Amino acid sequence: MEKPPRRTDEGLISNWVYFRYMIVGTYVGFATVGIFVYWYTMAETGDGHSLVTMNQLMHWGECPNWENFQVNNFIDGLDLQKNPCDYFVKGKIKASTLSLSVLVLIEMLNAFNAISEDHSLFTMTPFVNLYLFAATAVSMGLHFVIVYIPVLAEIFSITSLNMHEWWLVFAFSFPVIIIDEILKVFGRQMQASDLKKRMAAKKM
Repeated sequence: MEKPPRRTDEGLISNWVYFRYMIVGTYVGFATVGIFVYWYTMAETGDGHSLVTMNQLMHWGECPNWENFQVNNFIDGLDLQKNPCDYFVKGKIKASTLSLSVLVLIEMLNAFNAISEDHSLFTMTPFVNLYLFAATAVSMGLHFVIVYIPVLAEIFSITSLNMHEWWLVFAFSFPVIIIDEILKVFGRQMQASDLKKRMAAKKM
């Protein structure tokens, strides 16, 4: 009710909203793939996994032809000393779990972003919608269940994460809040400018 009514020729979803979706969606893709790559190439998470180079990760299909390629045998039931190339196929379970967890957490944070199209979360807290807060809490709870109950983890082909890895998930997910906050600032400025133009047109 704080905004003037839409113009009759205005679409339900504006070009600005499409642009925001594109920016946020691009970051979601970057974060989910990025944490996968980061785990393989740079992450020291305390689980004993070996780090590989970006070039090796990008050309993992050529692994059988590499000379003297070895990785730590850190995965239970998988002999990576005998066939180290399995590290890129069967050994990606931790990286996949991190990607899935980032995707889940980002979508929960995006739900909070959507509480208001233009108002900042610093002025309109998530507690304004307790049902949404409860739904996101339940969703994260279910994710924890499939991550930490071995039978379910095996069904979903994921594995448990340690605290360091959860902080990594948070670090890759939280920027979606910052990105949307910046976009909302520009959105408020555009709305204020549009309102001034409409008020000036009415006076004429």
